[in-house]
Amino acid sequence: MERLYQAFAFNEAEPLIFTQLDFWLFFLAVMIIFSMIHKNFLVRSFFLTVISLFFYFKTSGLYVMLLGLSLFGNYLLGNAIFKSRSERSKKWIIAASSIFNLSMLGYFKYAYFFTDSYNKMFHTDYQVFNQLAVWGNGFFGEGTFVEQIILPVGVSFFTFQSISYVVDIYRKEVEPVRNFFDYTFFVTFFPQLVAGPIVRARDFIPQIRQPFQLDKNDFSWAIIQIVKGLIKKIVLADYIAVHFIDKVADAPEAYPGFVSVLAMWGYSLQIYGDFSGYTDIAIGVSRLMGFKLLENFNSPYKAVSVADFWRRWHRSLGSWLRDYLYIPLGGNKSGGIGTYVATLIILIFLVFITQWYELIFIYLGLMTIYIIGVLIIPNFKQYVHRDLNLLITMVVGGLWHGASENFVIWGAMNGAALVIYNYWKKFSPYENKGNLFIIHFWKIFITFNFITFTRIWFRLEEDGQPLVMLDQIWNHFNFTWNTFVLVLSTYQSVFWVMLGGYIVHWLPQTIKDKWQEWFTNTPMILQVVSVAIIVVLMYQAVSDTFKPFVYFQF
Repeated sequence: MERLYQAFAFNEAEPLIFTQLDFWLFFLAVMIIFSMIHKNFLVRSFFLTVISLFFYFKTSGLYVMLLGLSLFGNYLLGNAIFKSRSERSKKWIIAASSIFNLSMLGYFKYAYFFTDSYNKMFHTDYQVFNQLAVWGNGFFGEGTFVEQIILPVGVSFFTFQSISYVVDIYRKEVEPVRNFFDYTFFVTFFPQLVAGPIVRARDFIPQIRQPFQLDKNDFSWAIIQIVKGLIKKIVLADYIAVHFIDKVADAPEAYPGFVSVLAMWGYSLQIYGDFSGYTDIAIGVSRLMGFKLLENFNSPYKAVSVADFWRRWHRSLGSWLRDYLYIPLGGNKSGGIGTYVATLIILIFLVFITQWYELIFIYLGLMTIYIIGVLIIPNFKQYVHRDLNLLITMVVGGLWHGASENFVIWGAMNGAALVIYNYWKKFSPYENKGNLFIIHFWKIFITFNFITFTRIWFRLEEDGQPLVMLDQIWNHFNFTWNTFVLVLSTYQSVFWVMLGGYIVHWLPQTIKDKWQEWFTNTPMILQVVSVAIIVVLMYQAVSDTFKPFVYFQF
């Protein structure tokens, strides 16, 4: 009975995640029931909604009620905007949808951050008061909700997904779903609910009423994705994080500076393995149920520029920001008052939270260059708008990842790199010579190391920590051959895993495709045996330290 109670109770220390046996037992039970009811679309949507809400409860507890509120509100807003005949009323509904969703996201994710930033800017001492917890405890009983605001798992993902649903109806790209449970199924579909990929209404809703189909090729492909995702998470991400990266990141000053460089190279592999591993499993599990999710990663460390990297990395977020922020701001063609206001707000925000007052002079210098450019170069104003829109989009993307100044700085650095690249590629002597191996290698090397450098702000959570690591790298690099050999021997297994991970990542896609084709064409019994062997070997790398998926915090 105790085991049964634990199976249905919320335990913060043991969420229901892809790397645990409990999830696969849960998924097996889901598939058994799903196989019996999948022909009735309404029943199927209702069942998968209930299952998905239970899955979310197992990761976030009573915050499932917040998800329920989001579902109810956005379903009504979507229907209202479809039924409205007035363009003005539709815009009011869009505004209401944005306020509803972003207020929810802002309260739970950014309340402390914005309050602390305000206090820093104006030297005040305001404190965050969780009024919702007080109301909830008054209704459900004292102690039901903690009075500290806790970030619900996946809130950034299902909020962006909900916004896209209402906006896509406004743009007439989709029509509202037939009933409430079709909508709740679309938003809560458990494989992608808590860490993506962000599913767009136009891509997923047409599948809700399609018959279930799964042939041998689809089955084999799904198994490959799941196993690949587990290997990325358990062998690559968790192993090198627990045995090397976390130790260096927690105390960079205790190691020579070159070790921090090695740790950040490892972190680039860790976060790729962790996040792409999750989405691989999500895509594979979805395919076993007959639903297709779009690819979220495309060998990002093969990118030859920052722009190419962001076309390959977290593609569902990139396309969302492009379609619902960058293009509405004017994209690469125009800009309005919103572009300039947002740019000024971001500048003031960056200056005050970082205390880098030099940014003011950099901004004024850039504006001077832009003004001169507008006066003497035809259509230069278009480039100004493009650059500002890019910076705004990337800063918002950084803030989406986390409520701290480090994420804002990380987003701003990537935005600045995209702006610089847009000008560099116009006169770069290497831009059209990518077929030369040495040039191709050099472009990948520069891009990879820039992305890894910016991730110092991504990995180190506390304000000021990145500067500690940078100081250690710059002033205490302390590279000697003896020290290097000592580090290699101490963390030998970690470096072998890192080397293997990068080699596989950089293999030509044709080799990977041939391997998948070979696996798909093998008899089913051989597939089962090979997967069993891989799983047994893989779980030998499991650490005693529990490592949730990195993007759960976003």
